[in-house]
Amino acid sequence: MAFLVLCVDKPDGLALRKRTRAVHLEYMIRHKAWVVFGGPLTSDEGDRTVGSLMVVDFPDRPTVEAFLRDEPYTRAGLFESVIIRCWRQVVPEREPNFLENELARERAVQPI
Repeated sequence: MAFLVLCVDKPDGLALRKRTRAVHLEYMIRHKAWVVFGGPLTSDEGDRTVGSLMVVDFPDRPTVEAFLRDEPYTRAGLFESVIIRCWRQVVPEREPNFLENELARERAVQPI
């Protein structure tokens, strides 16, 4: 099951992020089989990192929570907030005509 994980850094977290980055990368490399995609969030100007976003594929929420508990940025206390939400990929399509099938299903329930 896919989960979106949105982490917002504490306002003064940049130095902590930099000190912890190598260990974070090692952790992500060990767990990359479960990471669909991810990366840093930046300021609107793109000049500093302000958080992290990833989509992970784990069997359930408790497994995601365990993954995050052991994650080096979390252990270091970098994040001001963490949001975990179930996520279902629609675009890009993982199977042919997925969007068209979704539309047909929606129209069957709520015709124009």
